Amino acid sequence: MNTLIAIIGLGVLCLLFEIFNWRKAIVPITIIGLIAVLGLTISEYNSTESYYNNMIVVSKFSSTFSALFIVLTIFLVALGHNLYENHLSKISDYIAIKVFLLAGSVAMVSFGNLAMFFLGIEVLSIALYILAASDRLSLKSNEAGMKYFLMGSFASGIILFGICLIYGAMGSFDVSEISALSQSAELPVWFPIGIVLVTIGMLFKVAAVPFHFWAPDVYEGSPALTTALMSTLAKVVAMATLYKLLSVMNADVSESFKIIVVVISMASMTVGNIMALRQTNVKRMLAFSGISHAGFMLMTLLSLSTSAGSLLYYASAYSLSGIAAFSVILYVCKNRDNEDIVNFHGLGKTNPLLAAILTAALLSMAGIPIFAGFFAKLVLFNQTIQGGYLALVIVAVVNSIISVGYYFKLILAMYTKEPNEERKTTPFVIYAVAVVSIVLNIALGLFPSLVLDLLA
Repeated sequence: MNTLIAIIGLGVLCLLFEIFNWRKAIVPITIIGLIAVLGLTISEYNSTESYYNNMIVVSKFSSTFSALFIVLTIFLVALGHNLYENHLSKISDYIAIKVFLLAGSVAMVSFGNLAMFFLGIEVLSIALYILAASDRLSLKSNEAGMKYFLMGSFASGIILFGICLIYGAMGSFDVSEISALSQSAELPVWFPIGIVLVTIGMLFKVAAVPFHFWAPDVYEGSPALTTALMSTLAKVVAMATLYKLLSVMNADVSESFKIIVVVISMASMTVGNIMALRQTNVKRMLAFSGISHAGFMLMTLLSLSTSAGSLLYYASAYSLSGIAAFSVILYVCKNRDNEDIVNFHGLGKTNPLLAAILTAALLSMAGIPIFAGFFAKLVLFNQTIQGGYLALVIVAVVNSIISVGYYFKLILAMYTKEPNEERKTTPFVIYAVAVVSIVLNIALGLFPSLVLDLLA
């Protein structure tokens, strides 16, 4: 609870800095504030408390995922420092929205009541709608914001309808009471219908097949920094929230539920990877890649009681490699009309360090040792095989091999093609975020127990 209050206070402070005309101090002070909030979150790791009649519940699950969200937000805020230099009067708005988005993210993994769960979703979603359309002079950004707003509103409506049905069946919004009542032998028919509707809405937020159609267009049209946020922070927040929600509802006891998870997981991996092979726009390629990674993370739903650590590890590996990749994309594609692969031609010659970082990030996503992405998939596959889903693991391995095709298409463009033009000066913050995020990714690959043991 202290973490949530501190984040909201920091967001208000960002807005006040605009009033006092301290715009240049917003980014560094926000980063310092987020580091302090991260320390506060870590200090609450071993505590298990509830606040405001169980509206917010602090636990190891909420603390560890909140810490991951804060780290990702620090990177995203830092990357925005130079991107807003031409719109300095608006920087307080951009940064404050991201901080409030973080508050919604923390609420989504800390809820003890379905009302707080929905409130967190709306805070997160509204912030994303605004950021998607934040480049008001770009027709693509306007289209992305409108498309995401319309589709996201329908998804939120479906979630809300599902919550209403769960309340009608159980007579309570409190998840601890719902969890206890869900173990009853006879449940009202509205309860499973409500769970299905809430799950459908959350699968939209995760961009899993068949609720993925919005992702490529929105990712391509949104400003690159917003796409980085959607691809990393927003995706892992939605996945962690779906995991917690289904855990408290005891959804994994149903065989029909597991069959549905297996089908959606297979479909997400396969459709995402096959469509990514055809893309020439890097943001669209990573959008379809994100759909396939959502399929991998959905495998954790097959063993809700034991796979929280696996989900945290996979989410950390995926999001850190995503931050590293988008750091390079922001540098290469700044002031360009598109993010096509042709823009990356010769990057290995003009900027070897950033090319190496992007290569490492893509190799991690593909599941190549020594990066964390390989060990995350290894842990996930081992756990899934133990659960008796060998066919799903075989499909996942085949899709991992397919993904190498489009990741290496970009890698080969950087090292085998001639550069189109002279590269501009690289801001220090790009180097800093890219290097730190990929080093953290490698560290998690070398020492996976650092994360896996947190929720053991």
